[in-house]
Amino acid sequence: MSVMVPFNPVEPFLRSERMPHIWCSGCGIGTTVNCFARALAESKLPLDKVAIVSGIGCTGRVAGYLNLDSFHTTHGRAIPFATGLKLANPELTVVVYSGDGDLIAIGGNHFIHAARRNVDIKVICINNFIYGMTGGQVAPTTPVGATATTAPYGCFERPFNLPYLAESSGAVYVARWTAYHVRYIAHSMAEALRKKGFSFIEILAPCPTLYQRRNKLGDGLETMRYYKQHSVIRHGANTRDLNLDFQGEITLGKFVDIERPTLQQTMGQRFRQVLRERYAG
Repeated sequence: MSVMVPFNPVEPFLRSERMPHIWCSGCGIGTTVNCFARALAESKLPLDKVAIVSGIGCTGRVAGYLNLDSFHTTHGRAIPFATGLKLANPELTVVVYSGDGDLIAIGGNHFIHAARRNVDIKVICINNFIYGMTGGQVAPTTPVGATATTAPYGCFERPFNLPYLAESSGAVYVARWTAYHVRYIAHSMAEALRKKGFSFIEILAPCPTLYQRRNKLGDGLETMRYYKQHSVIRHGANTRDLNLDFQGEITLGKFVDIERPTLQQTMGQRFRQVLRERYAG
């Protein structure tokens, strides 16, 4: 007697032979990968024209589980790798998928300049407020008052407001969601995949092993309840007002969706101008 195995719509986008994954129980990263697979399905992009680049850290392992051309780069260098990939092969849709420590700490300089140049890449940042893979140190997104391995009496450094950082640096698409808001995440990812220019999506996700445990916030399920109860969706909100406090209200939504020339378009226009000037007459 044959057994019917239900079809999983995200399976074609995953390297199933590498399962089970390494993420902790209750971690939100796997949830976001499911959303990304559904966004790929919605976008109908040819998978041989999509490349994913990640750095080091828990989120950096995403590239190894997706059935795409993938690059697991050195710490903080996912964005310059992705920039080179896009410039070398403009037909590719290039996605950077990494964590807040990798992208915004050691990779922060690359982040702001790629946004300034409007490189045509899509950056997905999983923000769990901590360095999850290396012991639970303070990250550039750790809220004031939250404890960490390197801040046993509470963090006293003001964290980055990532949507504001992205917009003020030049991003053309900026959104923020939590791992609870799966349908919004998938829709936002699909929008970013279609967008030309530097697109940025911040996703707040639980780290029950280090951040939640150290701050006595319960497990991953408790964090999902918190996201549900304390999140407010305000599309178009001023990114200046999107700071995150320790256990405060979370403002979510799509905040920026504009058009401006990409790096490649600007380079092309400049080269054509130079050629016209050189060969005029």
